[in-house]
Amino acid sequence: LVIETLREVDPTRKCFRMVGGVLVERTVKEVLPALESNREQLIEALAQQLQAKGRELSEFRERHNIRLVGEDDPKAAPRDGPEGGKGG
Repeated sequence: LVIETLREVDPTRKCFRMVGGVLVERTVKEVLPALESNREQLIEALAQQLQAKGRELSEFRERHNIRLVGEDDPKAAPRDGPEGGKGG
């Protein structure tokens, strides 16, 4: 939202930004690249966390033999196998 707003503003206009707990005065052309860089770094960090959590979830499912309803069981033998006709 801030990035979109600053793109429409005059690049020489002054703006204020909090840096390390201190409010500093800069121009839009100085602040905008830093904001875009911060956004990209946050997106990359969140994507990495999402991938790590997905791997952790898969490992947990495998370790505790958790399957979703309707998910194929690769270890299950077919029920209509050769032994299905016995008993009668």
